[in-house]
Amino acid sequence: MDDLNLATDELRQNLEELEVVNRWLGGYSPVINALQKNWNKTKKVTIADIGSGGGDTLRVIAEWAKKKQLDWKGIGIDANQFMIDFAREKAKNFPEITFEKRDIFDTSFQKEKYDFVVCSLFCHHFPDDDLVDMFKQLHQQSSICLIINDLHRNWLAYYGIYILTRLLNGSRLVKNDAPLSVKRAFRYQELKNILERANITNYKISWRWAFRWQIIIKK
Repeated sequence: MDDLNLATDELRQNLEELEVVNRWLGGYSPVINALQKNWNKTKKVTIADIGSGGGDTLRVIAEWAKKKQLDWKGIGIDANQFMIDFAREKAKNFPEITFEKRDIFDTSFQKEKYDFVVCSLFCHHFPDDDLVDMFKQLHQQSSICLIINDLHRNWLAYYGIYILTRLLNGSRLVKNDAPLSVKRAFRYQELKNILERANITNYKISWRWAFRWQIIIKK
């Protein structure tokens, strides 16, 4: 899934499968919980989802926000045109959500400002040195907080998702990518070191089910 030119029926199936797994395991709860704690109800809120993929995180936010009668706008950012097209189709009944093909490292994007910036299962695709710069940048682009939802690297999470994707008879991509994502994921001290290298001090790292790290970085 790291290949920006990948655009196949197999990738489409992979995105559908990942959403099923995330909904089943409560994989969106770190984001919803962080938003609930920090939402400013006095104005319309903007949320940027970085590396938005199939757009499932924004759709889950939309479902939650509708129940809470919250006024907001979501912008999904991804560098892969297939992902953008797929996400737009899936979100066609959510007028509050839009998607943009952008390079987050481009200076034009770095000038953008949002209330919340969300990175959900995005950070483990990057080496630590890139994450230091990315955290600095996205922290500056958020007026309320930067929310990171990513995987906890340990043997139980690895073998758990390895077995689950096979029990569900998942596609080749999900059988490969899900365990690989856990291998690339983080332990607590690694996240702490990245944040400290980025000179970020106002943060909280919390462990949440199932094997997720929730990081809330406030202004």
